[in-house]
Amino acid sequence: MAEVDAYELHEPVLTIDKICISYDGVPILKDVTAEIKKIVRPGHKQGQVVGLLGPSGVGKTTLFCILAGLIKPDSGEVRVGDGFVLQRGSVGVVAQHYPLFDHRTVMGNLMVGGRQAGLTHEQAFGKSNELLKRFDMEDCANKYPVQLSGGQRQRIAIGQQFMCSEHFILMDEPFSGLDLVAVSKVSDFITEVAESDDLKTFILVTHDVAAAIEVCDTIWLLGRERDSDGKVIPGARIQATYNLIDRGLAWHKNLTSTPEFLALLKEIRDIFPRL
Repeated sequence: MAEVDAYELHEPVLTIDKICISYDGVPILKDVTAEIKKIVRPGHKQGQVVGLLGPSGVGKTTLFCILAGLIKPDSGEVRVGDGFVLQRGSVGVVAQHYPLFDHRTVMGNLMVGGRQAGLTHEQAFGKSNELLKRFDMEDCANKYPVQLSGGQRQRIAIGQQFMCSEHFILMDEPFSGLDLVAVSKVSDFITEVAESDDLKTFILVTHDVAAAIEVCDTIWLLGRERDSDGKVIPGARIQATYNLIDRGLAWHKNLTSTPEFLALLKEIRDIFPRL
């Protein structure tokens, strides 16, 4: 087993408080409650990476839209930091396949994000240059998305969202359609960005259990309960939370063949049919 690194959990950076929502009278989410706390890791900058997993149709997309500020729940709220209720634009959203404006250069894509966030032209230009330097993409500033590799497009899509939201990034199926090498590169980049600031927080909505275990420090399982006859009770909530740090599965590479990794992978996959 990998060594369990020393760490402390401090104040909440994001709180999901009793979220409920129904469509046409049918509960989709019921009392969804969860919390992401700031991780303090001695000698390191360490952000948070949380994976939201669950079977198709369970309500992950609905919760994604609520966390993005695109849908208002029937009741409950999402709070950022010490009590600020999440608003649209508080969280950066990276959709599948990293969509960018094809008619704009890399710099132009970043500038759009900055202007939408209310920055002046000069502020947006300065922040765009800072992000290009941080992501090691200064030589791509005048290229168009079609000229970028998949990994470069991903970096710019994430950078564009950092222009709007300094700390929170919500990613929808970031590993979808990728081969094993590409998944590893995506995971490495998410880890790299998360380790740049203690408040950097990623929430990854995904079906890829193995990739989530590889990159996350916490995993939430969204699912529904069943009655005594085994029938699904409408309305999903967080059924289980896994702390991967305490299991020695966070912040370490090359753990995918270890007994601990394989045991957790099997445990989560075995639960899925019952969610």
